[in-house]
Amino acid sequence: MTDSIEFGLFDRAQETEITLGDLPHWFQPNVAVFITFRTIDSLPISAVKRMDAELRDWLTQKGHQVNSDTMLPDWKDLPLVLQAEYRLRRTKLLHWELDTCSGECVLKNPDLSKIVLDSLRHFNGTRYDLDSVVVMPNHVHVLAQFRPPFNCRDQCTSWMRFSARQIHRNLNRAGYFWQSEPFDHLVRSVEQFEYLRRYIRDNGPRARLNAAEFRYWDRTMT
Repeated sequence: MTDSIEFGLFDRAQETEITLGDLPHWFQPNVAVFITFRTIDSLPISAVKRMDAELRDWLTQKGHQVNSDTMLPDWKDLPLVLQAEYRLRRTKLLHWELDTCSGECVLKNPDLSKIVLDSLRHFNGTRYDLDSVVVMPNHVHVLAQFRPPFNCRDQCTSWMRFSARQIHRNLNRAGYFWQSEPFDHLVRSVEQFEYLRRYIRDNGPRARLNAAEFRYWDRTMT
């Protein structure tokens, strides 16, 4: 794979496929998208409580009081002016907690991280184009774009199902491995694209992992 592939940027004037779950998922073909999926045990109760408290404090500062005995509101239930900023803040908190490497962190095992990277690279250049990937101990970041008729949602499901089966086979276990709903974000600008490339490249060292504890790949590599 060469470095000559052109990655597209989100265009509000073009048709966008939007699906809703715990997160909104926006998709355009041939547009760069930043994807994060994480292991089922990557956020312990202590991390969830920290995120919850920080989001409650932030909402209070924004004039949206949340009772201490009720759940945090879904982003769709907030005033429109708060929705985008709330999703961004929640995403940043999530990524910060993931980098503390909570959970069993079986992907520190090079044999298991290779399974994930190999699955991501399998259809590279046919169904999609990868820019860069990092497999961390309990999560994965991918910067890619998808070629029609393939889309982000279905391909993420395929990646997670295949890699989970192979990892469980190696560990001689069964059950859930990945959290069901990945995070994805369509890239809006060249500057954001470069920022996300650096984020992926620096994720392992930033989390103070040694070279054997994470697996990095970008499109300049063979």
